[in-house]
Amino acid sequence: MKIIKSILLAASLIAASATSTIVAQEAADTTQVRHTKFVKGDSIILKRECTRYLTGERPSRWVYHQTHTILKVGGHRFPDGLLISGILSWVAVDDIENINGRVQEAREKALAEEEALRAAEKEAREKAAAEEEARRLAEKEAAEREAAERKAAAEKEAAERAAAEEAARLAAEQQAAEEQPAADSTEVAEPEQEQEPAKHNYNRFTLGVRGGAAGLLHNVERGKWNCGFDALLDLQYAHYWAKEGRPVDLGLIVGLGIGYSQSGMQTAVDTAYTVSTVDGDINYTLKADEVKENDGQIQLEVPIMFSLIHESGFFFNIGPKFMIPVYTPYNQKITNPQINAYFPAEGVNVSNEVITGFLKDNQLATKGTDNGNQFAINVLLTAELGYEWTLKSGNSFGLGAYANYCVYNTFANKTTAKSLMDVTAPTASSVASVDVLSATKTYAKGLGYFDAGLKLAYHFNFPKKQKKSINADK
Repeated sequence: MKIIKSILLAASLIAASATSTIVAQEAADTTQVRHTKFVKGDSIILKRECTRYLTGERPSRWVYHQTHTILKVGGHRFPDGLLISGILSWVAVDDIENINGRVQEAREKALAEEEALRAAEKEAREKAAAEEEARRLAEKEAAEREAAERKAAAEKEAAERAAAEEAARLAAEQQAAEEQPAADSTEVAEPEQEQEPAKHNYNRFTLGVRGGAAGLLHNVERGKWNCGFDALLDLQYAHYWAKEGRPVDLGLIVGLGIGYSQSGMQTAVDTAYTVSTVDGDINYTLKADEVKENDGQIQLEVPIMFSLIHESGFFFNIGPKFMIPVYTPYNQKITNPQINAYFPAEGVNVSNEVITGFLKDNQLATKGTDNGNQFAINVLLTAELGYEWTLKSGNSFGLGAYANYCVYNTFANKTTAKSLMDVTAPTASSVASVDVLSATKTYAKGLGYFDAGLKLAYHFNFPKKQKKSINADK
């Protein structure tokens, strides 16, 4: 019986010892978790420096490109290791990188930088507000000081003027007393004093002619434009606002202009295209050394201008103007044209023959009535500067310079022709023929009108303007 009791006592001591060992080990694990920067459930990645697991095996290449989760922190065999899910291997702490910690660190850094930026912006706003307040105070003090100085100067000037007027009055009274006998014996007639008439608003109708240089400013890939001329008649109506004491009259001008302008362009022809016929394709090559075209147009203009007239006679008008070409004749001259046709099916090349198509003599110098610019709307910026003389009749005559420049144009090249020389291929019953088109209508990508020159104008003023009078006491 005693032996049984001894055995039970020994078993109890062994169990207690094992329990103590397990508790100590769990305490050690807990301590390890408490002191490490990794916890169960963290997302990690393996560093490239990790060449072996704690168990000695080499990691596969795919594990470096994956995000893994910590399954367990520390164990009996590897108290300092981490058990990684997915690969179920123990890895050293130095061979992994904690993604959760990196994200948190980046977030905290971004918050700190944002807070610093807010503080800097607040400081900058406060500094700018302080500088603005100081500037306002300085400007206010300067304005008050300037007002005080002007007031003092005006008071001094008024006092000096009053003293001078009083002295002049006393001198005049003394002189009148001395000249009284002569005045009583002889009556002297005082000259009439001319008074300058008061300024008033007035209207005017203007008849003007102008002329100078003009052009369409052809926008072409090859070639250039040539400057031309224009001549126009202007019919205008204006109202002016005049004010006593103001040397400049302000006005608004509307009206209608009609006239003719002409300019030109120079280019060359070097094009190639294919025409399909019943018998097969024909490859055409068309060339000309030079093509000269003069583009004319009868145009209508509607101005809306603001006007300034100084009392000395100088004037300045500026504003928009709408211009519409209503008729666009042109003439054209072609130098040394060449037309070549290649028949791929037969391998035959034909130049300047009836079967190719050719220009007749009367087509080398042609005239037309539509270069594609007809009824295109142009918005011009116009300006006039000059001098006008007021006549005895109350009307006035003006001489000045003008300039107009197109800022918007609705011209669009709608031609479908492949070349300036449009060839119609031969058929079984007809030979090839050639039509000549306008170079502007065919090649121009855009047009921009401008002109500048001199203008003469006669103004009918209502009511009549008057010349400035000269006071008799001057």
